[in-house]
Amino acid sequence: IHPFPNGNGRFGRTAADYLMLALGDKALSWGKDLDLETDELRARYLASLRAADSHNIDSLLEFVRS
Repeated sequence: IHPFPNGNGRFGRTAADYLMLALGDKALSWGKDLDLETDELRARYLASLRAADSHNIDSLLEFVRS
């Protein structure tokens, strides 16, 4: 269920961070440590989401922890 017509990605990332914290782990970094320009960071994130849609979550797991 998506609560907003726009901003669902932000909501999903925030929810994932809260879940990690509730499970006693640290929040995800979402590519923060990759030292990339915003456009490249977004492109990598979207590519990892598309791969996850095709049942390959490795790149998404790598991205969220980088």
